[in-house]
Amino acid sequence: MKPTDLSIHLDRFLRHHLAAQRNVSPNTITAYRDAFTLFLRFCRDSRGIALERLSLADIDVPLVEAFLEHLAGERRASISTQNHRLAVLHGFFRYVQSEVPERLLECQRIVGIPFRREPRKLVGYLSKDSLAAILAQPDLRIRQGRRDAVLLSVLYDTGARVQELIDVSTADVRLTHPAQVRLFGKGRKMRAVPLMDATVQLLRDHLAEYGLNRPERSDEPVFQNRQGDRLTRWGVRYILDKHVRAVRNANPGFTQRVTPHTLRHTKGMHLLQAGVSLEIIRDFLGHEQVTTTQVYARANLEMKRKALEKVSESSTFPDVPSWKRDGDLLDWLHAL
Repeated sequence: MKPTDLSIHLDRFLRHHLAAQRNVSPNTITAYRDAFTLFLRFCRDSRGIALERLSLADIDVPLVEAFLEHLAGERRASISTQNHRLAVLHGFFRYVQSEVPERLLECQRIVGIPFRREPRKLVGYLSKDSLAAILAQPDLRIRQGRRDAVLLSVLYDTGARVQELIDVSTADVRLTHPAQVRLFGKGRKMRAVPLMDATVQLLRDHLAEYGLNRPERSDEPVFQNRQGDRLTRWGVRYILDKHVRAVRNANPGFTQRVTPHTLRHTKGMHLLQAGVSLEIIRDFLGHEQVTTTQVYARANLEMKRKALEKVSESSTFPDVPSWKRDGDLLDWLHAL
């Protein structure tokens, strides 16, 4: 059977455009693939067209909007998940419009479908006391505990995404002055992140204990599992959850949700509170735009607002005359 135009362009989009031209990470390609899997199944079930016969002409704005309603209703997907699926379709049809000019109008209509609005959430971050309690949990008397201590310290100190952390090899670590670690972020963009002295010593001891400070082991992962393989994202999540549970057991009042990304947000907030500019924080965390980094400024302002509310609730202020009842002041304002 002759392949359809949809199958041809979808294959080129995933294999060539994303991987070769845009150089996106394997995780991003997997996320795109999963979004298309859901969309193609919906197309098959809603239009009654076998996937081997589904073409670009079968996909229009009503179909995409129905897919989004399906995600919200039957699959109970959050607004952010719906927007992610829509962003995948936007990206694909932006690609198609330059490859198939005769489909330009319909592609632009699909790209013009707006994202769903969702309430703006403030970033979740840890207080310094909560962070210190988590970092103090690993048992330094055993090898695995020492590895966990180094991993959590580096995760916070660098503000790295989980994938960036587990991708770090020994060749990416520089412990001589100025100490730094190379991280490869989205789009395989590299950035060098400085390390604090305490983290440098932890890393130096860790590399020596695992024999990773030898030149011939420069390509091996810094953080390994018991089999000596590179840790997975779920492995890092398991390590963090284990030590967060220990903090909860010791302090039942600590109910905050903590993920590896929480440590990244915590680093961003601590940098902001230390007076570091948003532009530098953007480069430190590897954000594409400073508008992404502004979430920390909004969270910081919200924190200050709540603090002022607590102060005002416990303080008494004298009655202040209302300017609306001051005739002379009103006359002067109108004269302006």
